[in-house]
Amino acid sequence: MIKPNHFKTIVISDVHLGTKASKAKELVRFLKSNTCDKLILNGDIIDGWRLRKNGKWKKKHTRFFKVLMKMIDKFNTEVIYLRGNHDDFLDNIMPLTIGNLTIQKDYILRSNGKNFFVIHGDVFDSITTNLKWLAKLGDIGYTFLLWLNKIYNRRRVKKGLPYYSLSQEIKQRVKTAVSYISSFEQELVKLAKSRNCQGIICGHIHHPDIQMYDDIMYLNSGDWVESLSALVEHENGQWEILYYNELVKEELPPEPIKNKKSDFVFSDFANSKIA
Repeated sequence: MIKPNHFKTIVISDVHLGTKASKAKELVRFLKSNTCDKLILNGDIIDGWRLRKNGKWKKKHTRFFKVLMKMIDKFNTEVIYLRGNHDDFLDNIMPLTIGNLTIQKDYILRSNGKNFFVIHGDVFDSITTNLKWLAKLGDIGYTFLLWLNKIYNRRRVKKGLPYYSLSQEIKQRVKTAVSYISSFEQELVKLAKSRNCQGIICGHIHHPDIQMYDDIMYLNSGDWVESLSALVEHENGQWEILYYNELVKEELPPEPIKNKKSDFVFSDFANSKIA
């Protein structure tokens, strides 16, 4: 059981409901334990691209929306759903407001006396915006990478090792990916300035982050396919990235101390080096 908390604002993005990679079950558990005054769904919550092809809608995906309705009914949570490139089908209905639920393209959030421009971020991805066929080709490669990540972590679990995002590690090491992320961040900072905002909140690139660019605060909520991360605003206006796997780890009881003499096996030592 994750320790319950209440926040002023929670921002999540890139859940990709309808895909095998979506960690809907974990997200439901996270939202049941972490309530908020305002919940911002910052794009790619539903993966329309995948559902149009071979994606499957499962009970756990429906359960996510049931939790949202409960948050609205029980805690009077305001839910802002912003469109991403994978849920572009929302173009047909937005802007739309029904009770505490609003669906729109972008949003300005007032936080600690400052304005934050909130947008998914795909508008600054030239491939996604102008070359959809190439973006979908890249999506296939990314799906394979997530599959590889799943196999890799199964081996780690068997060894008693914690979850490790192999795909994030690859992103960090590939120069083109690092360059792309840096360019993406800088463009969004420019957007915040053009809207007279002191901060920018985005998603899209599956890279959770909080940092300052001169006088502009950049925040990225990450995703719920590999990072399992969320941005949270505390009551005092401070922002933090929460990682589901770290929250779960905190709730686990400490492992018993092993007898070093009897438990040491050379193969364990060799395997730990590989991992």
